[in-house]
Amino acid sequence: MVIIPKGSPVVENLNTYYLDVIKLIEHYQGEIGAGGIYFKSAPAQGVIYFDHDDILNGYYRDKDGELFGDEAIDLLMGAEHEYNFNIAIYYLTQEEVYFWSSLPTSERVYKDLSTEFTDLEGLIKKMSTEKFTSYIDVTIDNGRDQGLVFISNGEIIGGSFSWGKGDLSQTKEDIKLLIEETKKSGGVFQVSKMPIASENNSSADALNSSALSGGVSKMLEEFIGIFETLYASLKSKDADFNSLLRKKFVDNADRFLFLDPFVDEFEYADRKILFTGEVGDEELARGVITSVNEIAEELTLVDVFKRYSESWCKKYARKLDQLGIRL
Repeated sequence: MVIIPKGSPVVENLNTYYLDVIKLIEHYQGEIGAGGIYFKSAPAQGVIYFDHDDILNGYYRDKDGELFGDEAIDLLMGAEHEYNFNIAIYYLTQEEVYFWSSLPTSERVYKDLSTEFTDLEGLIKKMSTEKFTSYIDVTIDNGRDQGLVFISNGEIIGGSFSWGKGDLSQTKEDIKLLIEETKKSGGVFQVSKMPIASENNSSADALNSSALSGGVSKMLEEFIGIFETLYASLKSKDADFNSLLRKKFVDNADRFLFLDPFVDEFEYADRKILFTGEVGDEELARGVITSVNEIAEELTLVDVFKRYSESWCKKYARKLDQLGIRL
């Protein structure tokens, strides 16, 4: 689904009939750093997300179906279009653009919740308590005002509001105003769950996590998963993520023997860790974190990955300190 920021675009009413979309994106990568380009025509619509270095993701929908990722990007950036699109460009902060780039693959879990039956403040608390990675799309008084609330692993990380200017420092005040307006004027909420950092563990996952004290397995699953999501957003990739990770584990097997795929003690698949070795939490965490950080450095993604994993670092600051790990 195409979700666009609720505030005013940087520029609007452009048309692909006379535009070179590739050059347009390059210009605004330098001009605003990060953002989204919204394409709209009567029969079709789409969006491309970018940061200052790369194109992160794309989505396209028409009467015949949907396209995601590279297929959508190639179609929207191509010189030949089946339709002429009107274009609007929205500024997004560097902190939020990676979350936005995952929106097209979100899954609607609650539809058309009304303030007659649901309190927005209580709904946000529910999402936080259940450690959802999700967003809440709010419409107030039949569209007079609108807002989006972004939640990552239960933590509010930002939002977008029809009266806002994309200032992260104002998010708490904006959400407070959003809640007050829904209480005063009524509203409707759509809740969608994001496909990243899933927290629904089976009993087998719980058993596996118990083999490592203090939730280290879960912490490392989230860490690898964050980088996997970032890697998936890259337009150009030399290998699939699991192959890239296994190669790095082989490279580091002399320092962290348990990572050697041929020893068969550590496995990461489907965003879950299966570990049967005997090393302690500190060595396990150090081996995994070192390997992922080295991949980030080799791909020149260090700064981007630091921004993307900032909430993870805050969440596990005490555990990392206990393990003697400095990032």
